[in-house]
Amino acid sequence: MINKKHCQWIAGLLLLINTYTANAGTMLADTTIEGRWDITITDNGKEIPSWLEVRHSGTHRLFGSFVGGGGSARPISKIEFANGRMHFTIPPQWEREDNDLVFDAVLANEKLTGTMVAANGKSYQWSAEKAPSLNRSQPPVWGNPVKLFNGTDMTGWHTTGGNQWLVEDGVLKSPKSGSNLVSDQQFDDFKLHIEFRYPKGSNSGVYLRGRYEIQINDAYGQQPTYDYLGAVYGFIKPSQMVAKAPGEWQYYDVTLVGRRVTVIANGVQIITDAEIPGITGGALNSREAAPGPLQIQGDHGPVELRNIIVTPALN
Repeated sequence: MINKKHCQWIAGLLLLINTYTANAGTMLADTTIEGRWDITITDNGKEIPSWLEVRHSGTHRLFGSFVGGGGSARPISKIEFANGRMHFTIPPQWEREDNDLVFDAVLANEKLTGTMVAANGKSYQWSAEKAPSLNRSQPPVWGNPVKLFNGTDMTGWHTTGGNQWLVEDGVLKSPKSGSNLVSDQQFDDFKLHIEFRYPKGSNSGVYLRGRYEIQINDAYGQQPTYDYLGAVYGFIKPSQMVAKAPGEWQYYDVTLVGRRVTVIANGVQIITDAEIPGITGGALNSREAAPGPLQIQGDHGPVELRNIIVTPALN
């Protein structure tokens, strides 16, 4: 039999539940901004490709990752978003100054527009669109291999600035730090074979579609990390380190379909059908849905290349 005291207890419990439910509703994060964003920062008419991912933790916290014009993905511990306005800060990475970078933006019509105050205090305008999924509805049908380097000269390639690149004895060389090298041809999905050699301590990389860097550097004897040989820089760590000693020829066999990448280095599969979340620092642009070229990093140290062969997908 339920007496008056029991009724009061039940009424109190129901009130507590209703209050908690109402408060929980107000605690829920606004996730309309959640997802991956392809960003273009503008600096005196020059485009700086960048990238942002927004995620939620629990019910009332947004966090994420940011990639700027250089460097790797930086964690964002807290993203504030309310009434269509976003705000977050991140500490400097490769910037010379110690000041945090400050980002503000407005979400409207599924686009972000805003400002970035850099570590040096300068303010830049930026805009962003949701990154494409790049999911493929069917497996690729492969075409004929295309030899991108003829072994004689730099036909089919151009640089991003001055030119320190040269061809000697059938080898494409960057003897010192300088400009990056870009293929004239662009590709969507493809398989790549590329052979490379570098001196002790050097650093380079090959950018798939000009946006996703597979790291090339002197990592002989090191443990695999997100920024050593075989990694998709800042995003995907290889399963093991297979780097040879400096001065030895090495090679990659890479398959890129949509966002999914498989990397074989020196005969060992070190990344298997992994998803690349977004562009890496130093990308040519942030237009991920578009085809793109190969870009060889030449601004970090000497590197030599040969036997660059691309097999494009026909579908």
